[in-house]
Amino acid sequence: MGMGLVATLAAMNLTWTTAGESHGKRLLAILEGVPAGLELDLERVDRELARRQAGHGRGARMQLERDRVELCSGTRAGVTLGSPISFTIENRDHSIEELPVPTNPRPGHADLAGCQKLGMRDPRAVLERASARETAARVALAGIARQVLEQFDIEVFAHVVELGGVAVPDETFNSAGLERERIREASDFQALDPGSEAAFRARVDEAREAKDTLGGIFEVRALGLPPGLGGYSSGAERLTARIGGALLSIPAMKAVEFGLGFESARRPGSEVHDAIVPAADVTTGKGYGRFRRSTNRAGGLEGGMTTGEELVCRVAMKPIPTLRRGLPTVDFESGEPVTATYQRSDVTSVPAASVVGEAMVVLELTAAFLSKFGGDSMDEVRGAFEAHRQRLLEL
Repeated sequence: MGMGLVATLAAMNLTWTTAGESHGKRLLAILEGVPAGLELDLERVDRELARRQAGHGRGARMQLERDRVELCSGTRAGVTLGSPISFTIENRDHSIEELPVPTNPRPGHADLAGCQKLGMRDPRAVLERASARETAARVALAGIARQVLEQFDIEVFAHVVELGGVAVPDETFNSAGLERERIREASDFQALDPGSEAAFRARVDEAREAKDTLGGIFEVRALGLPPGLGGYSSGAERLTARIGGALLSIPAMKAVEFGLGFESARRPGSEVHDAIVPAADVTTGKGYGRFRRSTNRAGGLEGGMTTGEELVCRVAMKPIPTLRRGLPTVDFESGEPVTATYQRSDVTSVPAASVVGEAMVVLELTAAFLSKFGGDSMDEVRGAFEAHRQRLLEL
């Protein structure tokens, strides 16, 4: 066996891939690297898919599709075997062969650049795969992966903090406390401030009346992470880059920040960096190690690694570029200015994007966790994890 293949296999801790078109028969996904011995809750995966489809401002397709995973491999009696896990998600609207070819590219989409890449005038050859429909498979993948993290009391939680220029008050996550999941579930916008619901709704209804669309910002937090996930030796190991890249791989995402983010560029160093202090109650076995940060301006990452504090990142999503009022474009055949072809669309999908963003953070954190503590079985992972936790108390 060549050394290149050995290195490749050693790096394969958690990998995934998806396939399928927006209006094809189904989406498919394969997840490799989940250890044997994990009891999977597929209803939990379906609940995550339902979260992605909910929310005020969604389009007609969300009433048509009722996403469910159909597991194809990787388990026996509901317990993982350590082999690749594969599943499908049916598309109820699988009309790809009947849909007409748009005669013009839509601004803000992958249509024109994709057609130029392929050297053809068929935007459907591009948009069927570029569509955000593919993210349903990612949410399902994360619905499986997060069950690894939850074995170690690690929680990943996303919520909307701004929509169409309307922002929730600061510190809504902290004020929600242990009620955060219940509050988010009751929200039409995956948000944690009930007082902002009416303003969000009015903004969406206003945009719908104007045949326009809205973007916004969501926040993803991860609680209970041990320090030292990720790496500093190369750019590819740094979790800041890995999580940032994963979030920006979601269609329509335009910016990502961690902790203070852009604000850290405006402050002096004394108001940016987090002081290291002795951790309290280290003898109780709670928490990780003998140190903590007095603040968390870094957002839980330093040098490309987790610090043991909460991971905090925010993501900006642009408004969906499919507008009922239409945007100026050019006809492929005549070269004349026209109004872009309208495809079925949402007024806003920021709440859904927050679910997808949460999923991408889950996938990257699970990959980093198994890279650090991975083994063939969950028992081996638990043993490595507990050994590391003990070493941190002795450091």
